[in-house]
Amino acid sequence: MNRDYVHWHSPSLGREMDLLVFGHGGARTLVFPTSMGRFYQWEDFGMVDALREHLERGWIQLFCVDSVDAESWYARGIAPADRARRHTHYDQYIHDEVLPFTKERNPNPFLVATGASFGAYHAANFGLRHPDLVDRVIAMSGLYDAKGFTDGYSDDNVYFNSPVDYVPHEHEQGRLDALRHEDIVLATGRDDPNVASSEQLSALLWDKGIGNALRVWDGWAHDWPYWRQMILAYIGGHD
Repeated sequence: MNRDYVHWHSPSLGREMDLLVFGHGGARTLVFPTSMGRFYQWEDFGMVDALREHLERGWIQLFCVDSVDAESWYARGIAPADRARRHTHYDQYIHDEVLPFTKERNPNPFLVATGASFGAYHAANFGLRHPDLVDRVIAMSGLYDAKGFTDGYSDDNVYFNSPVDYVPHEHEQGRLDALRHEDIVLATGRDDPNVASSEQLSALLWDKGIGNALRVWDGWAHDWPYWRQMILAYIGGHD
């Protein structure tokens, strides 16, 4: 299985950023780590190995990105406005730098965004912000209200990165059409403390005519053994 470590100085973030690429072809799959996690997290916790057949057969190619959560939403020592502003820099990094890199590596037009826990937030938010670019979202055990990380403070940077806030106000027909094109999976555990957030986002999407699959697993299901099962259940694949 192909494995490549790549890094560059990010103009969007003003710092070095790392990522790992697994596989040689297939659907480009953007992988976000959990809260303050690193680009090697999916490899360390067995997610890459769980997807070995998909990778070796060329069904998918993983692009595992790093996070800047400690500088953004989790940076409790700075003002909420600065936390949100830093996240917009991260969104720019993914949009302006990582996606073009994935296209250089792999011309496959199909793009998946996925992650677990806070990575699910990143995957869902990126997919919902950029539905013209993302074809499938697989968000596992996520929380989709950014205001929980800003002490209730909100501005445009918070609002436009908080899916439960901006989804109800989507009205542009082009964006709605793009959102309805996406294959959106919201998976969570019945006893997960964040289950209500997945249920809320699912309902808000349906209210806008945006189809999605809410999948509630038995038990807590907020851990790597469950996420390995979830990703296999929802990633897709074919000969």
